[in-house]
Amino acid sequence: MRQFSSVFAARLAEYVALRRKLGFQFKVQANILYAFDRHAHQKGHVGPLTTELVFDFATTELNGSTLKQARRYQVVRNFADYLATFEPDTPVLDPKAIRSSRTRPAAHIYSEAEIASLLEEAKRLSPRYPVCGTTLHAIVGLAASTGLRVGEVSRLDRVDVDLETGVLMIRRTKFAKDRLVPVHASTLEVLRHYALVRDAHYPNTDCPAFFINRRRRRYSRHTVEHEFWKLGRRIGLRGPKGKGPRFHDLRHTFAVRRLVAWYQEGADVQATLPVLATYMGHVCYSDTAYYLKASSELLRIAVDRFQHHLPPTEVER
Repeated sequence: MRQFSSVFAARLAEYVALRRKLGFQFKVQANILYAFDRHAHQKGHVGPLTTELVFDFATTELNGSTLKQARRYQVVRNFADYLATFEPDTPVLDPKAIRSSRTRPAAHIYSEAEIASLLEEAKRLSPRYPVCGTTLHAIVGLAASTGLRVGEVSRLDRVDVDLETGVLMIRRTKFAKDRLVPVHASTLEVLRHYALVRDAHYPNTDCPAFFINRRRRRYSRHTVEHEFWKLGRRIGLRGPKGKGPRFHDLRHTFAVRRLVAWYQEGADVQATLPVLATYMGHVCYSDTAYYLKASSELLRIAVDRFQHHLPPTEVER
């Protein structure tokens, strides 16, 4: 853990440690708290926490993005609630001081053609270093066929990937839970091919990661996302700047495709949601149920099924 340096350093360190002991990864929130610590230290702040200090931190250098401002404010507000148990002078921060929409960003459900284009483009990522393309091709293929989170992919170690049985051990996921994820036979073949190429290019490396970069180190989640964005731009899914389909949308796509398949098979989707939730590592089934409304294709199938159970009209009779 990095060191805090402001007047709140000791309490910040305790708070971050406590949240992680409770099972939260707390990475994004910790980074915000480190930024708040630097802000308070640079301001030379002494004494108790103030509303002005928190508001100034939340609204500084974010180009007017209320979403980011609200995120920073709420993270520090939660810390303030913890701090108040030790320092009664800590003010109660208004939860509505900076408000933003809490709606989830719209998911992009990749078509089969789009995924095929992404995979083919990944192979051509770096003609000078073909191993980089082989690596990204395996990463994208694995995520598309299993719905793994980007962090789960990047954290895979060699010991977590059984190339004989095709079962992955996913460790340290949300709320510190582990789970086993079997992969399709075609995905297993891609992983086996990647492992052969990796070991040929990087012999005798001591890095335990399954996916490694040219520096023989583990791919960070940010690098994976950045490389994926470049793929999207090269095939026209993303513009030169701004937002567009994300790596995480591969997870959405996997879930929707699985639900579509179950609908088409006539399965009781509500009864099978716990199976999908377990496979995807969801703690609450409501997180998995979210995907039921994520696709126009799902909506069409649901309408067709509903109409199939309606009694025939007079005209149909």
